[in-house]
Amino acid sequence: MNYQPLLNPETIAVIGVSLSNDRHPANVIYNKIHLRYPVKVYPVNPRGGWIKGDRVYEEISRIPQKIDLAVIAAKAEYVPDILVNCIQNGVGGATIISGGFAEIGRQDLQDRLVEIARAANFPFIGPNCLGIYAPNRFDTFFLPGERLVRPDPGRVAMVSQSGGVLVDQMVKFAEQGVGLSLAVSIGNKALIREMDMLEYLAADDTTRVIAFYVEGFGRNEGRRFVQAVDQLSKPVIILKAGKTAEGQRAVSSHTASLAGDYRVFSEVMAQYGIVEARDEYELVSFCEALSCYQTAIEGHVGIISVSGGHGALVSDVCASHGLTLAKLSGQTQQAIRENLSSSVQPIASLSNPIDLTGSALDEDFVAAATGLSNSPEVDAVILLLLPYSPGISMDLGARLSYVLGREGKPLVAYVPHQEKYRMLIEGFELNNVPVSASIEGAVLMIEAIRRCKKC
Repeated sequence: MNYQPLLNPETIAVIGVSLSNDRHPANVIYNKIHLRYPVKVYPVNPRGGWIKGDRVYEEISRIPQKIDLAVIAAKAEYVPDILVNCIQNGVGGATIISGGFAEIGRQDLQDRLVEIARAANFPFIGPNCLGIYAPNRFDTFFLPGERLVRPDPGRVAMVSQSGGVLVDQMVKFAEQGVGLSLAVSIGNKALIREMDMLEYLAADDTTRVIAFYVEGFGRNEGRRFVQAVDQLSKPVIILKAGKTAEGQRAVSSHTASLAGDYRVFSEVMAQYGIVEARDEYELVSFCEALSCYQTAIEGHVGIISVSGGHGALVSDVCASHGLTLAKLSGQTQQAIRENLSSSVQPIASLSNPIDLTGSALDEDFVAAATGLSNSPEVDAVILLLLPYSPGISMDLGARLSYVLGREGKPLVAYVPHQEKYRMLIEGFELNNVPVSASIEGAVLMIEAIRRCKKC
């Protein structure tokens, strides 16, 4: 199947728009694409008519352009005939937003869609889904544009069975500064499933990291999926639901999926070196880290801080994740001390974690970062940056990114995410250094790099 018209369309038809209810899901989708995105979009309703001065077409065949993507938001019983009409009129693919299929026991109706599509080699996503979000290009989510939080374009693609989980993750991605290449809600995944999206995204030049929220697989599908991931050069991160009996029941009622034996699936993922996120917060941290770094490390961490308390906290978190604090040689410590400012030189603690104290200047951070970048004992650096320290400038992020970038060692920064520190944070992010809003998140980023088999 050719997924290009489906996932990268130039023309879209929204089928099922209401002539009287502007809050209907199809209307929300049509209005948003029409007003906010560069693709050409057409509304369709069998009765025809007009919406806000725009013609509503009775069917696909009346539209003057060939349609790449049909977004179907009509009652479930009408969808098979709509699908047939799309195929007959040369539409490239469909996103079926409509619910009322296998998730409520109408497996027969869902199977009919699959039968129609396979006979015509016609790709569709869904049913019972939000569909596709492609930054700055289009989205088929039936969420008002002013309420949808949109991450910037980036290098992470996410595929989710749950539209709600996907939207919530997009909020977290935006908060953390993680950019998306593509986000797809596959719902009941009647036709296009995780394996299909994996194949497409593996060949997508704009995607560097692939993330999945998975509720369940068909029989033997989970193992095949893991084996397919093992053949890719891109990191794949998985957040799996249905870990408990209660979760498995919830999964079954949501998208009619079989959750399967979570313990077995988790062990298989670990065997193949796939990064499993335990929760949505780990997923965000893992995506950000692996979109910036794909370098093999053993997890010998060097820490730089201006607060002994923060150094102690991050040490505990590192230990809880199996990361080790590198033992800095006397030579490394001496090299750092010689380059510290005169006021900090006599009071800094240079065992790991390095405590530069609240008197530290930009030059002191540069000296410590340079020392760790040259240290054979260290393969990754965590920087705990408290921007309220008086000697720190807003240019420090860019300067430190340059120092660590010369050696290629992963650098992860912790900076409180406040608007007044935006310039400092951007100095890191613009130089491909991930910045976490929490100490735990910074450690998780290093953990993701260590665990990634593709790195």
